[in-house]
Amino acid sequence: MLVIGFIGGTVFGIMKTIPLPGEKPGDSNKASPQMLQSLEDETVKNPQNADTWIRLGNAYFDSDQYQKAIPAYQKAVAIEPDNPDVLTDLGIMYRENKQPEKAVEMFSKAMSLDPKHENSRMNKGIVLLYDLKDEQGAVQAWEELLEINPIAKFGDDQTIDELVRHYKEGHEDLNKKADK
Repeated sequence: MLVIGFIGGTVFGIMKTIPLPGEKPGDSNKASPQMLQSLEDETVKNPQNADTWIRLGNAYFDSDQYQKAIPAYQKAVAIEPDNPDVLTDLGIMYRENKQPEKAVEMFSKAMSLDPKHENSRMNKGIVLLYDLKDEQGAVQAWEELLEINPIAKFGDDQTIDELVRHYKEGHEDLNKKADK
């Protein structure tokens, strides 16, 4: 029975990772049109329910519909302004919408609400570095993150301290060349 259970679980796991016809790999997180419609209907019925707006924003986020996620998250923040996770998600959507300054503003608000909020600090560094070309600001954001979590990593398992060291060493090399 144990072997049958193991084989059945393995086959089921493999089947869950194979996309259905017409589906792209990674699409499993995307909300169905029916789910989105249901959430939209719920926001009409209960416009003061922050949780519904958050779920709608998350569904749009997962479906790469950042232009629709932004107003949903904004409504949630208007109802419950003290949620650092929603502010961070809103910041990520602003970045996707090519509004990096607004993204940094949302990450900073999230950090002010929860000084130990790691995700906002990580994302702030990303936007500062890649979108606003502010290496020093990015390194500072990540150093503050490392004070909270010395083993913080990006999704690809690169450690934050490696990246901080990389940028600091690059500046040390530049400073040495400038001194000569």
